[in-house]
Amino acid sequence: MGLPIPSEHQQLFYALFLSMYLTTVLGNLIIIILICLDSHLHTPMYLFLSNLSFSDLCFSSVTMPKLLQNMQSQDTSILYAGCLTQMYFFLLFGDLESFLLVAMAYDRYVAICFPLHYVSIMSPKLCVSLVVLSWVLTTFHAMLHTLLMARLSFCEDNVIPHFFCDMSALLKLSCSDTHVNELVIFVMGGIILVIPFVLIIVSYVRIVSSILKVPSARGIRKAFSTCGSHLSVVSLFYGTVIGLYLCPSANNSTVKETVMAMMYTVVTPMLNPFIYSLRNRDMKGALNRVICKKKVFFCL
Repeated sequence: MGLPIPSEHQQLFYALFLSMYLTTVLGNLIIIILICLDSHLHTPMYLFLSNLSFSDLCFSSVTMPKLLQNMQSQDTSILYAGCLTQMYFFLLFGDLESFLLVAMAYDRYVAICFPLHYVSIMSPKLCVSLVVLSWVLTTFHAMLHTLLMARLSFCEDNVIPHFFCDMSALLKLSCSDTHVNELVIFVMGGIILVIPFVLIIVSYVRIVSSILKVPSARGIRKAFSTCGSHLSVVSLFYGTVIGLYLCPSANNSTVKETVMAMMYTVVTPMLNPFIYSLRNRDMKGALNRVICKKKVFFCL
């Protein structure tokens, strides 16, 4: 298990992946800490953002530490139990991100299209229920695929053509009938990935149409600033995942699949903190307030 990187380039890619992982950890930790410490951020949107940051942090941590360890030690082996465990948590946090992106899109839809009813619609009870429901559904989905994978037998050639224990890579190694697994991937994938993606697109279309009703250049700029950056990450995440799992091609090479997997396992979790949070005024204000409090504390 690992990346097909020439030995002379190992250290270069190791430094690159390490810096990307540390950026992901630092960016998401800053968001989580700021939301916890600053009462101004105790709102529905930042509840979802804190959970998304936690999901991104864990999602990246499922694969990157093992990849970095393999690159440094040149030992690319992984235990069978460890492989199933990695697959379970990979599915758990990947699915969780999908549901949280839907919740965030709905929150923005209500805030922009129904501003006068926002407080009554996005009640604390509803927000907590959405987060809890997301955790429950993703736990069930990840457990289902893990149990189905555990029942399969594997051939003697146990070289995983991937940098983590991915379902599609493991199914290629199985000597058992994998039709049930493939059917469940397709059906559940439609529920977990396609439906949330469609809901997000519909939400943002309604947001844009609502903002464009205001006949001003400022309204148009607001529409693009509100939806453009969000949709770029949504498209990157869902586009690669749907293309990889729901629309597999016989021509897909191992290198192509690896690059696509890198996009949603490494790049997206790293970019999310900057696109969703660290650039907006609320987060910058919270950071300034926390820093000022620390300065006052040290002065005392």
